[in-house]
Amino acid sequence: MLDRYEGEAAGLSAPAHAGFPITPNDNADLAEVTRAVYVGGAGAVSVLMASGQTVTFAAVAASVLLPIRVRRVLASGTTATNLVGLC
Repeated sequence: MLDRYEGEAAGLSAPAHAGFPITPNDNADLAEVTRAVYVGGAGAVSVLMASGQTVTFAAVAASVLLPIRVRRVLASGTTATNLVGLC
């Protein structure tokens, strides 16, 4: 299959090239820092940002893509569902 961008470096504005399901956890970091988090089901998303700050995004609608670099999605404070990490 042709991939015209195979040899190009992926910047933060480039489309994601991988994804993984996120299970919120107060103690464990994700396998890798995200470039974005997809929210499949509406609710709040509480995260530990790549910088180490804890931030809660309240009232996130379903099917929203949050362009945030996070190392952990916290179970405490997260009510949104069907989360997917994109990198």
